[in-house]
Amino acid sequence: MTQRPSAVRPFVQRRPRVAAAFGGLAFVSVAVPAGVSFAGTDQVPVAAPAPAVRATGYGVDPRVPAELAPPAGHVLHAVLKAHGVQIYECRSGAWALLEPAASLSGVTVRSVKKVSALHFRGPSWQSDQDGSLLVGDPAGVVRVDSESPGSIPQLRIRAGSTRGNGTFGKVTYIQRLDTVGGAAPAGSCVNGTTAVPYRAVYRFFVAA
Repeated sequence: MTQRPSAVRPFVQRRPRVAAAFGGLAFVSVAVPAGVSFAGTDQVPVAAPAPAVRATGYGVDPRVPAELAPPAGHVLHAVLKAHGVQIYECRSGAWALLEPAASLSGVTVRSVKKVSALHFRGPSWQSDQDGSLLVGDPAGVVRVDSESPGSIPQLRIRAGSTRGNGTFGKVTYIQRLDTVGGAAPAGSCVNGTTAVPYRAVYRFFVAA
């Protein structure tokens, strides 16, 4: 397993264990081989997958805002569900985002296979299977409010840099969709940090 950057290691050790699950992952019809489980994390009974499955995030058909679509010439590469926290620190009397810390699990959609990763400061995503690393470009972010109260916005993020030839080696754009939770606490603060649980679906695109 590839070491994560030291900047997030102290928190990750304290993070609650996140159950890996593969339910409600893809917003796209994909062929799913036998043995790939799509059992949902919300414990809603799910029928055994047929040879072709249309899986939706958290049991709802997402209405992906047009603003978050990647430019023409980019195709869906992988869909991962995230469970974790958004960490905020007190700055000048208000909560400000410090970093995310989440575990992701899902599938690639061309040559379908299970994949898993960690999400941390950058924003960065790193495969814990092949070590490939993706860092988003903070200047290349488009935001749309979540439909869920108290939730972080949905995003489209342009890739800033990648490393390795694995899951994230050729990613060009990332979408953060179907967000639930994670918004900064209301009100003022004095000092310290706080972690707010969240979940989301991340979709990763590559050049066609």
